[in-house]
Amino acid sequence: MKNTTYLLIIFAVSTVIGLWKLFEKAGEKGWKALIPIYNYYIWLKLIKKPWWWIFLIIIPGIDYMMLMVMSVALSATFGKKKTVDAVLAALIGFFYLPYIAFQKDTKYTQPSDKIENKSVTREWVEAIVFAVIAASIIRTFFVEAYTIPSSSMEKTLMVGDYLFVSKVSYGPRIPNTPLSFPFVHHSLPFFDDVKSYLEWIELPYLRLPGYEKVKNNDVVVFNYPEGDTVTTKVSNPDYYSLCRHYGRAVVWDNKEKLGDVVYRPVDKQENYIKRCIGIAGDTILIKRAQVFINGKSTTLAQEAQAGYVVKTDGSYFNPEALKGLDITDDPRQTDSTSWLVNLPKENVEKIKNYVGIKSVQLDIADKEIFDEDIYPNNPHYRWNVDNFGPLYIPKAGATIKLDTTNLPLYSRVITAYEHNDLKTVGNKIFINGKESNSYTFKMNYYFMMGDNRHNSEDSRFWGFVPEDHIVGKAVFIWMSWKTTGANFIQKIRWNRLFSFIDSNGVSRSYFIPVIIVAALIFMFTYFRKPRKKDEN
Repeated sequence: MKNTTYLLIIFAVSTVIGLWKLFEKAGEKGWKALIPIYNYYIWLKLIKKPWWWIFLIIIPGIDYMMLMVMSVALSATFGKKKTVDAVLAALIGFFYLPYIAFQKDTKYTQPSDKIENKSVTREWVEAIVFAVIAASIIRTFFVEAYTIPSSSMEKTLMVGDYLFVSKVSYGPRIPNTPLSFPFVHHSLPFFDDVKSYLEWIELPYLRLPGYEKVKNNDVVVFNYPEGDTVTTKVSNPDYYSLCRHYGRAVVWDNKEKLGDVVYRPVDKQENYIKRCIGIAGDTILIKRAQVFINGKSTTLAQEAQAGYVVKTDGSYFNPEALKGLDITDDPRQTDSTSWLVNLPKENVEKIKNYVGIKSVQLDIADKEIFDEDIYPNNPHYRWNVDNFGPLYIPKAGATIKLDTTNLPLYSRVITAYEHNDLKTVGNKIFINGKESNSYTFKMNYYFMMGDNRHNSEDSRFWGFVPEDHIVGKAVFIWMSWKTTGANFIQKIRWNRLFSFIDSNGVSRSYFIPVIIVAALIFMFTYFRKPRKKDEN
């Protein structure tokens, strides 16, 4: 970290020295290069670009792209207009600008208002750079496209749904790692073990104001909380699950099978999508698969699924018969007369009417069964997917009493998410070197669950989602593809196109109304154009 800091200081000092000399050659006072923000104003003035570009320069994630463009433009005003000059100015401007500045024969030439004759290559490069900047701004601060990769939210959200996620709903989050390759997440395309970002600069958590808070039953996209440490070759099970089952030493030493163990900053952890069941300050309890929030029972979303045991009378049962119910998870036979099927509640009565079906009952784990994969992965809390809690969800500013009994519930919050040093000596708890019997939370936390309740790895497995991991709110499905279908037309789920996502599920499709409106606008515009009179 110290080496990185020294390197950034060298880059900054080198750039300022270059700007000082270039400002003087252009007729400006050199000391203006020392004043933050104002030096950008002078820089833009010299290259004849709008002053409001300053607002783009100070946006993390956009800033370095803007500085690349400005470095190329500034070097061009001093006669460096070749392709190689543009590449050097863009990639190592912090060294190339001083190099230009201290050349005796370089002179400032004010940019002309006339249209400059540029090569086709340069025109394409400039167009691509500005398109990337514009798209990055939209993606970072307004909306981002997202694809449903698994069945954990079915049937509310289905594999093959393409969504728009609103960043402005909860407020856009400033990137932790602004120096990153555009439009990719944590790894470069075709290179799963090569990072797509540089860790030279890692910014603290900051979120701009949004127009709403995360509410119960919102469908939320967030960074996977246990994705801060990963193995590069195996993502499921995750690093922490592997350590619990096989031991940390085994995981770290088995590089041939698992790959390297690497750290990822928050904004580069995997994206997950779930329904927010509990918000900060709530207490959650799951009893026989029924969720209670603050003592009140909740209802599943309209299309939510759960696991059911389908018993037959012993006669042959063909699971293909269930295809008419659009079942997305393959039925699994558990014994000669029983099948385990994930399906919405509305289909339960339909299956009961099938020939040979004896009963259809909700598959509920016995409360005495302890699942070691369930949070907090501690035998003192003998919980499972259907019997969980009660568990208080931390709220910023709230203080709880802390002892060795409830410490397993909040130790990861205290250490991994709120970055404290935690140690226990016997029954005594020490936080940052001081003995403590209480703790005050710094952030809000949330409890997420998938709508496909018996086929979802969610907060029941890995605990709370911190507010700095929240990416945005899922709001709109613009496309949906089936994995089956003979042709393009058959693969499209037409009833899901252009539909909205809310706390109750997915709205009806607005695809047909949108097409009709678009056609009317086109016809109105087309026939409204004046026609040229026939000269004859």
